[in-house]
Amino acid sequence: MAGALIIGLFIHFELSFNRSFADSERIFRVNIDNKIAGEVNEYAAVSGPLANVMLRDFPHAESITRFRHTNSIFIRSENATHNVKEEQVVGADSAFFSFFGIDLLYGDPHSALSEVNSLVLTKSAAEKHFSIHEAVGQIMILDNDQKYWVRGIIDDFPKNSLFRDYTVLISINSFDDYDSPAWNNWNFPTFIKLNPEATKAQLDDYLATVKERYLIPWAMQFIPGLTIESAQEQERTTGNYMRFESIALTDIHLKSPNISGEFSLNGDIKDVYILSFIGLLLIFLASVNFTNLSTARSLNRVKEVGIRKTLGSHRKSLVHQFLVESGLVSFLSMVLALLLSFLVLPYFNYLSNRSLEIPAGQWQFWAVLLVATLVLSSLSGSYPALFLSRFSPIKALKGQGVQPSNGAHIRSLLVIVQFMVSVFLIASTLVVFQQLSFIRNKDLGFKKEQVVVLNDVQVLGNNALTLKQEIEKLSNVKSVSLSSYLPTPSARSGLTYFPEGHVFEPDKAIIIGQWEVDFDYLRTLGLELVAGRDFDDKLKTDSSTVILNEAAVAMLGKTPQSAIGLRLTQDFKREDKENMEFSTVIGVVKNFHFETLRNSIDGLSLVLGKEANRMMIKLETTDYSKTLEKVEQHWASVADGQPFDYYFMDDSFATTYDTEQRLSKMFIIFTLLSVFIACLGLFGLAAFNVQRRSKEVSIRKILGASVFNISVSLSAGFLRLVLLAILLATPLAWYAMNRWLQDFSYRIDLPLWVFVLSAILAIGISLLTVSYQSLRAAIRNPVHAIRNE
Repeated sequence: MAGALIIGLFIHFELSFNRSFADSERIFRVNIDNKIAGEVNEYAAVSGPLANVMLRDFPHAESITRFRHTNSIFIRSENATHNVKEEQVVGADSAFFSFFGIDLLYGDPHSALSEVNSLVLTKSAAEKHFSIHEAVGQIMILDNDQKYWVRGIIDDFPKNSLFRDYTVLISINSFDDYDSPAWNNWNFPTFIKLNPEATKAQLDDYLATVKERYLIPWAMQFIPGLTIESAQEQERTTGNYMRFESIALTDIHLKSPNISGEFSLNGDIKDVYILSFIGLLLIFLASVNFTNLSTARSLNRVKEVGIRKTLGSHRKSLVHQFLVESGLVSFLSMVLALLLSFLVLPYFNYLSNRSLEIPAGQWQFWAVLLVATLVLSSLSGSYPALFLSRFSPIKALKGQGVQPSNGAHIRSLLVIVQFMVSVFLIASTLVVFQQLSFIRNKDLGFKKEQVVVLNDVQVLGNNALTLKQEIEKLSNVKSVSLSSYLPTPSARSGLTYFPEGHVFEPDKAIIIGQWEVDFDYLRTLGLELVAGRDFDDKLKTDSSTVILNEAAVAMLGKTPQSAIGLRLTQDFKREDKENMEFSTVIGVVKNFHFETLRNSIDGLSLVLGKEANRMMIKLETTDYSKTLEKVEQHWASVADGQPFDYYFMDDSFATTYDTEQRLSKMFIIFTLLSVFIACLGLFGLAAFNVQRRSKEVSIRKILGASVFNISVSLSAGFLRLVLLAILLATPLAWYAMNRWLQDFSYRIDLPLWVFVLSAILAIGISLLTVSYQSLRAAIRNPVHAIRNE
């Protein structure tokens, strides 16, 4: 009951995401689904102009708000010397507060984000600098050179909202591109609130017209010969597409993948289904056990029933008595389950990365708990009550109340189901662990070990290069590289390339990622060139060159060797198109994983760039502490007052699969719990069987049967049930795990040994459980069982 209660709290928390906002059921976010050159991508942010055209042209829009994604910031009050880093920052428009029904603790919600260089802080962010009642009007310095005014303070966002980690809101008109007419700048998450009578279907119908009405006419300014008809024909012949689609605010957390532009890490509805299934199984298994144990225990109460019936008790009153007993056991169990939940919940929160708590102050919680306990006690206690109350008083007093066939099929079926569940969970847990082991050990195409990443080097300005040169001199440092783009979670950007000779031919264009790197990037990460050469700091012409990965080369229809020397352009928007700048492909790097293994490797280009907010340091030592101390000293010499923030790249890679790791640990816990409960059920049934066959065992023993023969005789029936459970559970586990693995582009093949090991474990556990009761019966003095009359 404690396990099911905690799972119930988890499911309620997951389903409650974003429902605390005003009119949440009428709010939708606009996404972009895009396929180009065979690559499918989804985006949670859209074009900047979309909000205005929807507000103008879509009659069912009650209000619209949009955001502008940005990076983390360093922030301090005007008179302070040390910065505070705020990781989660976003640009928001002045409609944000009224749109989501958010009240300000201090400040005017209508004007707080209306002026340039205005910002709003959450309570926890503001308290790092001053008392919140003094915050409004204060001047803050962002990234050491930008002056902003605090115009409002809000409470921290709820933990069950997509904004839960955000601490700073900046007025959206503080960004240079906030009013840009460009439709290819997908940096603006946009939300629309529909009128009460409007539907999602009407919104989707309107969004299906946006590309032809706005995006293509805008693109026609830059692509000669492009028309709406030609664009539609290209889609039909190539299979490429670009669609605006909507998703309900309340569906984002569980029904939206973690796509580009998401505010925070989403959950997965499949995890809710899995844990719901496990929670129901725990209750079901516990009920089965209660039924089996009560039935086995009923042998000791047969004469009690006979005496009560002889003295005038009716079957109805007996049923009532046994149901009351069941209810008392269930209520006592629930009290103990609540106490156990209080103790276990902090650990579960750590395990699941959630902030669950028992809502003791809500009457609805207690009502649900009461009803659930009543239903559970009724369901689990009904069969034992009916089983006991139907005994004939005469047969009961003679000890003949229980026949071998009484309820045998039902109890056998329950044992089969219990072990089906156990085998299913054991096999599933082993598969999850095999996939995670595969992820940890797979060759990713780059060397993440012994690489230290320094954050926020952009605050150093020109001193970043000085810091790099000083760190390169350290004895235990192999190489150093500056870039904002890493194979582990970091910045991402993309663009459209046209090959020379095919400019403005949409079917020849490729949309791929573009990373700005330096001359030491490939060497620091150990990236392998399959053709061409690396960037060379002695060649000034390399500023107009590009290195592609194998996936990008394949999108161009080239081999790595034939791609060398190819000229590409991304400069097709300029008016004087005869002066377009081209980049020459000088190298092709072997494919490496820069997304999770759930995704295939997309096309990527590497170009030289000066802007960087991270520094990678490749070490050649296991004594990290001394080297990091020296690095920190150099940091302090050029970044006075700036926090020294670093991490190891392999740790960052591990966090990418944090959800899977946590899910696997929960699988272990609930698998062990279900197996334990199944063993209790089998233990109860074995006890029932031993008591029912006690005279038979005694007679066999008197006639010369050995302890081994008696134990085998008592255990064989249970072993058949377990084998049947294995045969039924194995194909179910194979199907479920095969579906789960389909989410990974790179995955294991389901190994046969997983299911063999699951079967062996189930058989071993069942034999250990049954053997205890069988041996007890086999070594008991036969006289006691024969003379008990």
